[in-house]
Amino acid sequence: MKLTRLKKISELLVVYKLKSKDKESLLSMLDDVEIAERVYNSNAIENSTLTLTETEKILLELEISRHISLREIFEAKNLARVYGYIKKTAPEKEFTVDSILLFHKMLLTNIRDEVAGRFRTKGEMVRVGNHIGLPPQFIDSRIQESLIHFYTDMTVPFIHRIAHLHAEFESIHPFIDGNGRIGRVVNNYLLIREGFPPIIVRNKEKESYYSALRSYDDSHNIKPMIRIVELAALESLHKRLAYLGGLEIISLSRYAGDTNQSFHTLLNAARRQTIPAFREKGVWKIGRT
Repeated sequence: MKLTRLKKISELLVVYKLKSKDKESLLSMLDDVEIAERVYNSNAIENSTLTLTETEKILLELEISRHISLREIFEAKNLARVYGYIKKTAPEKEFTVDSILLFHKMLLTNIRDEVAGRFRTKGEMVRVGNHIGLPPQFIDSRIQESLIHFYTDMTVPFIHRIAHLHAEFESIHPFIDGNGRIGRVVNNYLLIREGFPPIIVRNKEKESYYSALRSYDDSHNIKPMIRIVELAALESLHKRLAYLGGLEIISLSRYAGDTNQSFHTLLNAARRQTIPAFREKGVWKIGRT
């Protein structure tokens, strides 16, 4: 019988938690290496011009060959700082509205200090494409309602609640700036608290991601966002299980050649996460025994 993505996530999570015991240093290393990728993709979705290589160099404080604005430098450094913070605090600290405001303050410090760490106030309206964010006077109560719904509606699977909370958060658009990046940070904070590895919403899937947000705004259709979160969770689990299992990590193209399989077929399967493939720096890879 073909497993649903949700069922597969549940099964892989059990294996991941078992294999993670006494492997904290390896998992921490994987997370540290991945932070630049997470930062690059989240900023690129918001139209940052930085490449992944440039993002890595900024975080390592290496010289870059072209002029880059101070804003983009702070966007990379600040978001990396937020991810470093949630790595340490998510397992032990409850998630609240104050958590969201703290992440936002950390993100926008030295970028837009006058709005950092606060929701929009009277007269501050925002528009994203054809969507207008919630009027400021309703933001606090709506965020609280969203969190209550997330924590109490146990009839809905956890991964689906993550997708719903994310779509609702982006629909509310509580900040003047930084909504998308903070929304994706929130996803990972909650995932880490539940024992999941963090996920990456990738810039290459930007159009399907924005389409999923529009589907929610237009008709409360959450299915496209659920698909995005499920696929991202599977990919993150597949990556960590490959390393935890001590497998040889090779490119999918090499794997195709070594096994005499069609690369195009394997690539489609990787995108659907029906094989245990994952991306590193945008390159599809797979673990081999």
